[in-house]
Amino acid sequence: MTTEPTARSLPREPLGDTHLRRLIVGQGLAAVVDALFLIWLTLFVLKLSEPGMTTGFVLVAVALPRAALLLPAGVLVDRVGPARIAAGAAWLRVAVLLALGALITLTSPSVATVALLAGLLGAADAAYFPAALALLPAVVPTEKLARVNALVQGAESGGDLVGPAVAAGVIAVVGFDATLGGIAALAALAAVALSMPIRAVRRGERVGDAAESAEVDGERVSTARALGAGLRYAWREPVVRGMLAAIALINITVVGPVLVGGAVLADQRLGGAGSLGIVLSGFGAGSLAGSLVAGWRPPARRGWTVVGGVAAIGAGMAGLAAVTDVVAATAVVSLIGLGSAFLGVVVVATLQERVPERLLGRVLSLVVLATVAFDPFSYLLAGVLVPFGTTTLFLVCGGAVLACAGLVATSPAIRSLR
Repeated sequence: MTTEPTARSLPREPLGDTHLRRLIVGQGLAAVVDALFLIWLTLFVLKLSEPGMTTGFVLVAVALPRAALLLPAGVLVDRVGPARIAAGAAWLRVAVLLALGALITLTSPSVATVALLAGLLGAADAAYFPAALALLPAVVPTEKLARVNALVQGAESGGDLVGPAVAAGVIAVVGFDATLGGIAALAALAAVALSMPIRAVRRGERVGDAAESAEVDGERVSTARALGAGLRYAWREPVVRGMLAAIALINITVVGPVLVGGAVLADQRLGGAGSLGIVLSGFGAGSLAGSLVAGWRPPARRGWTVVGGVAAIGAGMAGLAAVTDVVAATAVVSLIGLGSAFLGVVVVATLQERVPERLLGRVLSLVVLATVAFDPFSYLLAGVLVPFGTTTLFLVCGGAVLACAGLVATSPAIRSLR
């Protein structure tokens, strides 16, 4: 296995300056590319066919390989090294985007062909996400991890906030072909920036002790054994187990209820479906603010901050049961976004610092999986509860998250986090 050390084992210069800036720019651009391409893909598929199952089919083609390959990708990150996997996945994105651009320029592609290429992007995402998170501790000094995570997640939140409007507006002006070309150009810039840290990390490589090397060699015998080692570690460590459980529960009880229940709420109480866009923009603005606040002033007592972040999300979900106008709904959803983003920065930075380097890719792949894999269950939960009314939907989901905050607060390992 290629060992890529934590920032503490690397010299502070030049990693504290040029390479760090390149890494932040690369990951920020990659997040913006994701936001822009998702809107481009949705609108392009709608152009190819009537709205309905076809659009869902293509979006599933992106999501399915991404979720299915995340855990094996975590093993690959730990074996090959996060810098190489992040750069390789970034260049794979560029290649797929260029292939898709050539396809739509020179031919009239079928939905199935577009879905296949979109699936390759989903596979690239599966490798990129855990690698990008695991790369940060190899380049960023420990005391800067929270701030850098906040900048990267802030770029992602900013992309989610302005991406739909930008992508739709550019498509209307220059068309699908030119817009995709611009997205591919941004992806290439991201890939160049993400390729820069490889040489710096390689210069700082060190050889682990004999016991660690023996264990790693044993894990290489089988990917299944390597994956099992990561799962066992995550289960046995109370901090990791508690944080993963909280992330999964929040994803199940927030994503679907906010989107599905928010649409119903907008139609019934907020003056029409058009107000949903305003409310969801509040979530993006809150997420951006939460990321920046978490980086500007990292909490001194992380454990209680995690508890407070979970509780804020639960209170916001429950609060949606009582809103009657767009302003109140936007404010409450902004609170949910702020708590989610703040919590995300704290959780990721904590795991990056605490998890052994040889397991970091696998554990962070579990974090990404907990974030993205439960969306279908979240939509199902919303579908089951919506017939009982939005008040019931939001109270049940908010109560579940508040109960989760109470359970997290009972964990001595999490309460004692500094």
